[in-house]
Amino acid sequence: MTKFAELNLSPALLKAVNRMGFEEATPIQAKTIPLSMQGKDLIGQAQTGTGKTAAFGIPLIEKIDVKSQYVQGIIIAPTRELAIQVSEELYRIGQDARIRVLAVYGGSDIQRQIRALKKGPHIIVGTPGRILDHINRRTLKLDQVHTLILDEADEMLNMGFIDDIESILKTVPDERQTLLFSATMPTPIRKIAERFMKSPEVVRVEAKEMTVPLIEQYFVKVHEREKFDVLARLIDVQSPELAIVFGRTKRRVDELSNALTLRGYAAEGIHGDLSQAKRLSVLKKFKDGRIDVLVATDVAARGLDISGVTHVYNYDIPQDPESYVHRIGRTGRAGKEGMAITFVSPREMGYLRIVEQTTKKRMQPMRPPTYDEALEGQQRAAKEQLEEVIKEGSFDDYKVVANELLTEYDDATAIVAAALKVLTKEPDKTPVQITEERPLPSKRDSYQGGGGNGGNRNRRGKSGQKPSYKGNRKPQRRSGKR
Repeated sequence: MTKFAELNLSPALLKAVNRMGFEEATPIQAKTIPLSMQGKDLIGQAQTGTGKTAAFGIPLIEKIDVKSQYVQGIIIAPTRELAIQVSEELYRIGQDARIRVLAVYGGSDIQRQIRALKKGPHIIVGTPGRILDHINRRTLKLDQVHTLILDEADEMLNMGFIDDIESILKTVPDERQTLLFSATMPTPIRKIAERFMKSPEVVRVEAKEMTVPLIEQYFVKVHEREKFDVLARLIDVQSPELAIVFGRTKRRVDELSNALTLRGYAAEGIHGDLSQAKRLSVLKKFKDGRIDVLVATDVAARGLDISGVTHVYNYDIPQDPESYVHRIGRTGRAGKEGMAITFVSPREMGYLRIVEQTTKKRMQPMRPPTYDEALEGQQRAAKEQLEEVIKEGSFDDYKVVANELLTEYDDATAIVAAALKVLTKEPDKTPVQITEERPLPSKRDSYQGGGGNGGNRNRRGKSGQKPSYKGNRKPQRRSGKR
């Protein structure tokens, strides 16, 4: 394997890569980075999840003149989710080099984007329609661009963006470097390569098989608006000792950690906008058990060394299998078992199949728990707390008052029930604000059902019932309100 230290990176980039927890380059990074740094046009044929962002991001950032106020690199992505994900990773890679990265995409305030464009970003990551909109408004000038990257070109073709891409390409200087990444090479993509690229080098990499043998993997089919209540009930029922909840965006992480705190859980979030000191502070509290639920983005969680995580909840399904494996790999460490539960909206069901193909493991469907089952879960957690104290035998100082209660009330069951009620964190219905996110684009062609792995999503266990969500119960250590 090639180490990043062997790729002749600048000290600032090597520092950023090491901080992100990357030591060895993936195959596509090892092949792409040296070619790209030589200024060659390049076609990368690789599945999502092979490390493409760093493969094109590192050479791009090395070429940026930070003193310039002009846009020097542009990356075109098919969806706003991917644009955000790529921009966050580029920000992390280019942080020490003081690279300014801006994501532009539809569905967000264009005036805010226009104001941000006036601040002179070095790199633009965006969806074709919004990039073209800014070009037509003359709020985005690409005449100083030296590097253009098309990410997931076949997805952009499937989504009908091919004309927009050609329009954008015509506005970028002819003397530029062009990198095109695509899992497949349909004819229209080949024609774009022929027309707009100069003798491109071709790099082909297969996604390696990634296995997660000790982790129980489930999915919950749930609508966006119902996700948070399902998450809260699962936590109540399963009583995880330490849990990580993954969200797709920084806003999502902030809102989830605030909402969990409102509902009485000991939770905090980490993402790329936090200072290194704040991030380390939150991680220390999590490792010390002062918070039970860590909420994180993919970028913030890369390279985390955390032991003792029992449950991972994918609040948003990741777009690529590598992110999924990185996420659930936070649990099931050191030979211990772990549980991973992924929330999937009906329109995102196709994404399960590529994850299953990559991990060679099938996710089992899980029925969301009801309010009554969540209450029962918390009662059992309280019972376990009482049983622990009884086993320890450290309650002699409380026997005098206990005998007073038994004298006043001759119903011992009522006394125990009252104690359980005091200890039980009843499922909280405090209103919370979670902004709804669009589902990932549907995988129309690649993920149709059938005889292959993951094709039929109406499967049941041998008894005809979906698996229980109660597995791997752990003693509750809740420090939130009761």
